[in-house]
Amino acid sequence: MRLSRYFLPVLKETPSEAQIVSHRYMLRAGMIKQASAGIYSWLPLGFKVLRKIENIVHEEQARAGHIAIQMPTMQSADLWRESGRYDAYGQEMLRMKDRHDRDMLFTPTAEELVTDIFRSHVGSYKDLPLTLYQIQWKFRDEIRPRFGVMRGREFYMKDGYNFDLTKEDALHAYNRHLVSYLRTYERMGLQAIPMRADSGPIGGDNTHEFLVLADTGESEVFYDAQITDLTFGSREIDYDSHAECQAVLEEFTSRYARTDETHDEALFNEVPEERRRTARGIEVGQIFYFGTKYSEAMGATVADSDGNRVPVHMGSHGIGVSRLVGAIIEASHDDKGIIWPEGVTPFHCGIVNLKQGDEEADGACEALYASLTALGLEPLYDDRNERAGAKFAGMDLIGLPWRITVGPRGLKNGVVELTSRRTGTSEELPPEQAIERIAQIYGRAAV
Repeated sequence: MRLSRYFLPVLKETPSEAQIVSHRYMLRAGMIKQASAGIYSWLPLGFKVLRKIENIVHEEQARAGHIAIQMPTMQSADLWRESGRYDAYGQEMLRMKDRHDRDMLFTPTAEELVTDIFRSHVGSYKDLPLTLYQIQWKFRDEIRPRFGVMRGREFYMKDGYNFDLTKEDALHAYNRHLVSYLRTYERMGLQAIPMRADSGPIGGDNTHEFLVLADTGESEVFYDAQITDLTFGSREIDYDSHAECQAVLEEFTSRYARTDETHDEALFNEVPEERRRTARGIEVGQIFYFGTKYSEAMGATVADSDGNRVPVHMGSHGIGVSRLVGAIIEASHDDKGIIWPEGVTPFHCGIVNLKQGDEEADGACEALYASLTALGLEPLYDDRNERAGAKFAGMDLIGLPWRITVGPRGLKNGVVELTSRRTGTSEELPPEQAIERIAQIYGRAAV
């Protein structure tokens, strides 16, 4: 993509309503535009990041054996009356009537809808285990939407639902989701700590939230500092193995880590004092096991091996896809702008032409652009007739992890400048070596 042809409405001034870093930078970098309170249009740069995050979620769900579906954003109130949640959910649910005077609602979550799908098509234990998930827009009518996409009313969310014959199998599904979520967040350059949490209106006794530590987090968290040394890394896990998934759960949840809702001061004081930490955290996901709460209420049963009808054990598992865009920025930025991790960057690198219109500089930039594109990479070429300082400031604001700077002086010596956004370090390389370096970073074979 050439910046002269791209829609990137960068703002020079920070809008007054933006209170936290991610909201300020998303508005200034032209990623989003507010449509109404807590509801945003996603502009090209923001939409690219949103899709990168969504794709990672899809890939890791598929790796864990989970199956994607798509459910509607509008639901019938009748399903929620079956489960008993329609009146209990509260004013966060946007309720309405259609032209036939039927009660409808805009989906805040989809336990009832997916349970109805299951009970309509699955009748035998031989069809279990089964996990269905979707990535879909949701709506919760927050009384005070704020912090941009971090606490909006409309949000993009992955919600998954497991159906199992026994509690043991359902808890394995719980563990399987925990493993897949650890992989998902690390691929995005995040450390998301699983913390014992409160289940809220979804219900259930077993639940963990995944929180990213950040000063602007909405939750106060208490944890053992040792947990921040844990990484999942590149290890391969057999998702069908109860023992392997249970071992990962124990590794990542055996140390104290809780939100303020479930904090236990006595248990926390058992942690050695030098390891006790109190901080703020941003919730980016949550997993629940709630047993037969919905299956019993809605008649979601299967025939077991003896032919008896039994309610299935269920859980639900969410990742805040749109919220993650803000969380990543909160965790990865400086005073110049965003610093995207390589896994979610909207463009793999930026190309800055210091002298637009110079035949040699233009030709070198075109060659770099063509070579990177041929490797399946997406460079963003700043081909505008702007001063160098403005181009650098723009690249720093939008946060691409790597920048290749091309100018007549360097080309006379046969080099371009490769700069890391995260460290600020630069080195001069021949153009071919700069291409090879970028290809290696993103795991592409140079040609």
